[in-house]
Amino acid sequence: MVSEGDRTHAADTARTRYKVTGIGVKVCALSDGVDSLAASQATGDLPAGVDVLTGQEGSGDEGTAMLEIIHDLVPNARLGFATAFTSEVSFADNIRALRFTAGCDIIVDDVVYYHESPFQDGLPAQAVNAVIADGGFYFSSAGNEGNTLDGTSGNWEGDFADSGRGIGKFAGQAHDFDPGPGVQVFEPLSPNSLQRVTSLWWADPLGGSANDYDLYLIDAAGNVADFSQDTQDGDDDPFEILRTGTGSNQKLAVVKYSGANRYFQLSVFRGRFTDSPDGTLKAFTTPGITRGHSAAVGAFSVAAAPAAAPLPFDLEDGDPANPAGPYPNVFTRKSTPERFTSDGPRRIFYNADGTAITPGDFSSTGGTVRNKPEITAADGVLTSIPDFAPFFGTSAAAPHAAAIAALALSGNPGLTNAEIRSALTGSALDLAPTGYDNRTGNGVVRADLLLRTTGATPQPLVQVGTPTVTPTTGDGDAYLEPGENATVALPAINIGDGTATGVSVVVDTDDSRATVVPRAVSYGSIAAGASKSKNLTLKLAAGYPLGRPVTLSVKITFAGYLSPTAGTVVVTVGQPSATVRDFAWGGAPLPIPDNDPAGVSATVDVSGVGYASSLTFSIDGTACSTGTASATVGIDHTWAGDLIGTLTAPDGRVATLFSRAGAGGNNLCQVVFDDAATTPFASVLADDAPFTGRWKPNDPLAALRVSPADGTWTFTVADRAGADVGSLRAFSLHLTGFEPA
Repeated sequence: MVSEGDRTHAADTARTRYKVTGIGVKVCALSDGVDSLAASQATGDLPAGVDVLTGQEGSGDEGTAMLEIIHDLVPNARLGFATAFTSEVSFADNIRALRFTAGCDIIVDDVVYYHESPFQDGLPAQAVNAVIADGGFYFSSAGNEGNTLDGTSGNWEGDFADSGRGIGKFAGQAHDFDPGPGVQVFEPLSPNSLQRVTSLWWADPLGGSANDYDLYLIDAAGNVADFSQDTQDGDDDPFEILRTGTGSNQKLAVVKYSGANRYFQLSVFRGRFTDSPDGTLKAFTTPGITRGHSAAVGAFSVAAAPAAAPLPFDLEDGDPANPAGPYPNVFTRKSTPERFTSDGPRRIFYNADGTAITPGDFSSTGGTVRNKPEITAADGVLTSIPDFAPFFGTSAAAPHAAAIAALALSGNPGLTNAEIRSALTGSALDLAPTGYDNRTGNGVVRADLLLRTTGATPQPLVQVGTPTVTPTTGDGDAYLEPGENATVALPAINIGDGTATGVSVVVDTDDSRATVVPRAVSYGSIAAGASKSKNLTLKLAAGYPLGRPVTLSVKITFAGYLSPTAGTVVVTVGQPSATVRDFAWGGAPLPIPDNDPAGVSATVDVSGVGYASSLTFSIDGTACSTGTASATVGIDHTWAGDLIGTLTAPDGRVATLFSRAGAGGNNLCQVVFDDAATTPFASVLADDAPFTGRWKPNDPLAALRVSPADGTWTFTVADRAGADVGSLRAFSLHLTGFEPA
């Protein structure tokens, strides 16, 4: 299933015309979760090898839908993911990890935290700034909170104006929303603004507010229905928050309890300020609801325009019809944005460290203004995920924009953030009103126009393939053994978009008792999508350890920006034994600590194996069921989707067996993790419980066989969410060694 945005953004045309597909670029998403990742990979809607940060799979499927959009537009880009949920701290940590650990070139998210300040870069925004300073690119959804041009805004910001009045019997002076001679201390909410989160921020630094403001919700009878009255006395955030009620004719009031007048922002998320039904109260709105990391100075904040059919429901009763998109045609200057897309600009008063940008001026004449959003992209597109078919919102627009930037970077790998910014904004199609506007930014982006601006050259990318090993000396059997030589047919594969010229391969071994001749070989030219093999000779000394695999380190150079590449291939030494040896753990049940990343560990000692020719791991049990606290299963645990299981070899290498799979299903029993299995355990569903059978682990177990198997192995199970509990009861390692030479 392909996003309609691929057509409306002319990405399909751009790929064909410029012969670029995302090669050499890694695009990573942050959202809720990737519950259906394995299912999407099974249908071909996502590729194998999506790099999910360990333990950061999250919960939900908006992340899967975002990745599908990216893959549709840049099918050969590498993909990564980490959840944006849990907290601002973990979100910021994952932003940094995707760049500095996972090596993501372009990062995109669709999350806003209510506690992200509109007036100062908080932790997520600081992480975005770090990514950009390191040469990365960051895209973020502008939000779905409405805008003043469409009359869908629930935002007011400006200078506090003392009305001289209070709210009920509460202390403090209420703000006067009426800019004229009249006085109005209430901001009326629309009939559909029920149970909406409402935040109040004012222009003080994070953790340093000594001006105390409060927020009040008033019902139809004029009574205070709710309030937020946190104390600000010098070391607090300038922040109040509440949720609106369920009644009609609700309104809000902002009160300065004590301190100085400040510029402030009042926002009802996905709600709206409208005149009261009786006409006694007028709604006052201002642009600028976009805030937080999406408004970071170097980030691309992305607005939304429909690609195909309109949003199938009214945002509020009585609204005009929602706009439709151009599919199967492309976006033009006549395209119309979504009525819910959030607007800018964003006024910032403080640097990230809390120092004032304009000391002494914290009013509408102070600070600095950032023009947000920058660009507009498609939403309302199909994915294979049932809850996101179609996928509306700026959450869908942001990954389209990120993928289009990835096309440009793939065809011109040296582009800087400033160059991408100039090209994206300069080639965007201006939407009404004329010129830059705070609803759609510079306009809707088109991949064909962007690549025409930046230029694009198909890039080669040559990687090492799996060799064919043929013994040429020794006892005449099919196995390479100590003291023997073998011909290694080593393929170099051009997975890139352009022809690779001047391809040269250099091979080294990880042991002086194994040598390769010749060490360097010229492969000439390799066409895009083609491979070429050259024969090398691998020589093993007589004293080379039986069963120890030879790791060949391969460096490939070629003409192109993506050169060189490095990889490793492993050559087996010895004839695998036919005897499988089992090493079981079956001690007293070990409780798995709830919501504790350290988890619980159990060890098994292995001896007499030497190097292993094969390794499988099983979670055992005598009888399988979904019963709570069952004593007959290998792991009894309600909601198996809380669990992460890892296996650590004696040399310290670690493989993740399973990670947050199985959702609400109970218990693992007679589960075998085997590299040769066809189905990944990551694809299990709650309905598959109790989880049993043979499955492919998250990480290959083969990586644990490069050192001797003898020693202590450790199995760790960690619970990464609250509420559900269980125990580790039984597991085994199954190892096969080698026949004597």
